Amino acid sequence: MLAPDLARGFMLLFIALANAQFFLTGTDLVRSAADQAVAFVQGVAVNGRAIPLFAFVFGYGMTQILARVQGSGGGWVRARVLLRRRGWVMLAIGFAHAVLFLPVDIVGTYGLTALLFVGMLRVRDSVLLWTAGSIAVLTTAVTTVVALLVSSGGEGASIAPPSLTQESFWIAAGERIQEWLLYTPLTMLLVTLPMILVGMWAARHRVLEEPGAHLGLLARTAVVGLGIAVAVGLPDALVTAQLAPAPSPFTTVMLAAAHDTAGWAGGLGWASVIALVAWRIGERRGPVVSAVAAVGERSLTCYLLQSVAFTLVFAPYGLGLGATLNYTGAAVVAVGTWLGTVVLAWALHRAGRRGPAEVLLRRLTYARTAHVPSQ
Repeated sequence: MLAPDLARGFMLLFIALANAQFFLTGTDLVRSAADQAVAFVQGVAVNGRAIPLFAFVFGYGMTQILARVQGSGGGWVRARVLLRRRGWVMLAIGFAHAVLFLPVDIVGTYGLTALLFVGMLRVRDSVLLWTAGSIAVLTTAVTTVVALLVSSGGEGASIAPPSLTQESFWIAAGERIQEWLLYTPLTMLLVTLPMILVGMWAARHRVLEEPGAHLGLLARTAVVGLGIAVAVGLPDALVTAQLAPAPSPFTTVMLAAAHDTAGWAGGLGWASVIALVAWRIGERRGPVVSAVAAVGERSLTCYLLQSVAFTLVFAPYGLGLGATLNYTGAAVVAVGTWLGTVVLAWALHRAGRRGPAEVLLRRLTYARTAHVPSQ
């Protein structure tokens, strides 16, 4: 299918832009009109919007794996074992990724979700959607409370991971372990879980496989989802870009919390836009679309390569540019890194090869599965 691969490939650009900005540790990040433009655009359209989309596609993929197992004659037991094994492997890859490079790791989050919530694949549609909605409401309340607590710390309050400023790789690695153990379950509960459940529901109705049969739903979701994301994210983006006066610490963190909460709507909006684009393209794939889709097919490899590049460029034990670059500089590094993965993915596609991380994930997931009951 073009739509999921195109979504993952394109959204890895957004992941790169957000993560590169995450690595910045300086205090003077807006120095020019270009910085203001970058901060504003990322604020309304990019930051906090890509991970929800990936979560949606991950839930979609879990349902597809179940369908493939059942289509090959297997039953629920076999599918559950394979999905949980896949979850364990992703959790291990995420842990290694966090220790070496980035504490706010998404691979481990998806792995933990597969381990804990694989049973949701068997519940009714109404249960999936009601559960997703309930968790979204609950996590919004939790996010608001956390924002209030952070704002009570005053102007100097910060939730930036300490590992980003450590001069020693080994000390930073130790801190990243602690940060990963905290961020992984929190990200699952506060960010990804509702979208994963919605993705399961969408896969049951083949929304991405058959976008032509769901044009009305996709169009409405694109308009409403991106509209909410832009409208709710606009105040925070204006403040971050220094296009509006800095409000009080309380207002600042509340705007940031609202911005992140609207990421669910933005993620669904972007997923719908890309599905409509994929439907419009049909079989007429040019080299650009094929190359971006090739990134999506190798999204795990490309995601990990981004962290390697960003660590080399931004970390204090690398080139140390995280302390000196501004928003524009980080965006240039992000776009350049993403384009590098596009070239690599396209070369692997032309050679008929999967990404090395995808090969590892598949081998470890399906190794020694002959004893797994078919039903």
